[in-house]
Amino acid sequence: MSDSNNAEILMAQPRGFCAGVDRAINIVNEALNRFGAPIYVRHEIVHNAYVVNELRDKGAVFVEELHEVPKGGIVVFSAHGVSQEVRKDAEARGLQVYDATCPLVTKVHLEVVKMCKDGFTVLMIGHAGHPEVEGTMGQVKEGVFLIEKLSDVSDLPFSAEEKIAFVTQTTLSVDETKEIVEALTKKFPNIVQPRKQDICYATQNRQDAVKFMAPQVEVVIVVGSATSSNSNRLRELAEKLGVPSYMVDSPDQLKPEWFVGKKRVGLTAGASAPESLAQSIVSRIQEFGPRQVRPLDGVVEDVTFSLPKNLVD
Repeated sequence: MSDSNNAEILMAQPRGFCAGVDRAINIVNEALNRFGAPIYVRHEIVHNAYVVNELRDKGAVFVEELHEVPKGGIVVFSAHGVSQEVRKDAEARGLQVYDATCPLVTKVHLEVVKMCKDGFTVLMIGHAGHPEVEGTMGQVKEGVFLIEKLSDVSDLPFSAEEKIAFVTQTTLSVDETKEIVEALTKKFPNIVQPRKQDICYATQNRQDAVKFMAPQVEVVIVVGSATSSNSNRLRELAEKLGVPSYMVDSPDQLKPEWFVGKKRVGLTAGASAPESLAQSIVSRIQEFGPRQVRPLDGVVEDVTFSLPKNLVD
């Protein structure tokens, strides 16, 4: 802890909720307001324990599989998206579906379907088992192959003459993806890239904000849950920039020793972490020793996504 009067908490800008997360949470709240509890949600609506617990208290029931939803029940698909098989299953079970898939994830889904239709083999850069990856790869029956790391590129059995294209999980590290993209382009000079980079604006902006903040601080706190891909990337990025970094999704996870002798603390929040949680973590840090809060300059986001038509009509 710093006993200096000018000890500070520097707040990254932007941080916290992105438009896709905001929309997904609003969809669950709107469904609860309109139809009452229970509203079933397939998978965590967003990867944040605080948000999930708050919605659970209001009557949302989180399930991993659709057979856990009563016939004819109301189900919300999470922001990460689902496969075509899940959509067909929901229809077969007579479920009333409200789709909270982030529109930027939907964009990738449409790209995959079109590329496969046009005879391309599609490579997806992402993490195995992540619901977004499962949903994207599940848009078609075959023809999509996962690349998790740089070494996977050399193992690909395709020739440079084949029609190859790639897409990426939206929440990856820009730097991490860049290396893989370079390796792919080298191996397949004619590879088709997405029309617009798939890593979403919010992921990019939050990473840029950490790059700006890290050189000014001695420790970085990332507000986010362990299941959140973009929160994990923020912590890794700060570490890579040489600053000790910790990820927490509750004030009681903070340890006083992290702040001993540290004059400037940097704080950011993953795209699925609410500002109210970030503020409670700021308050807890201030309990370890007095600190002024200083917002940093950065991009001001004004992106919004509308709710599904079948929910607002």
